[in-house]
Amino acid sequence: MTIKDIFLDAFGRFAAGDVEVLREIIREDFVNHDPESPRDRDAWIEFVSTGPIATSTLDLKRVIADEEFVVAHYQLIPQEGGLGEAVVDIWRFEGDLIVEHWDVSEPVTAPDQV
Repeated sequence: MTIKDIFLDAFGRFAAGDVEVLREIIREDFVNHDPESPRDRDAWIEFVSTGPIATSTLDLKRVIADEEFVVAHYQLIPQEGGLGEAVVDIWRFEGDLIVEHWDVSEPVTAPDQV
């Protein structure tokens, strides 16, 4: 099984509401590089599990992977409606587990009406 397969399985489980999958796929010494959210594993999992992402629809657009990194682009659509956020996550794996995470996001805007 490739890290892309491992990621896709975990992403699908998380998107379906299984937040415990994060404890299975993220290594104890995980480091999150987003300065606006917790850096360590347990605090980051708690942050994600109780935040808007846990109750939003995640519309996966594309996944790019090599031997060490998985890059995922998806739209986070909040329950209350709206276009949500476009997100790109970068995950570094060692073996079958995630050890680092980076992300960028921006609001999705409606296409210009012509």
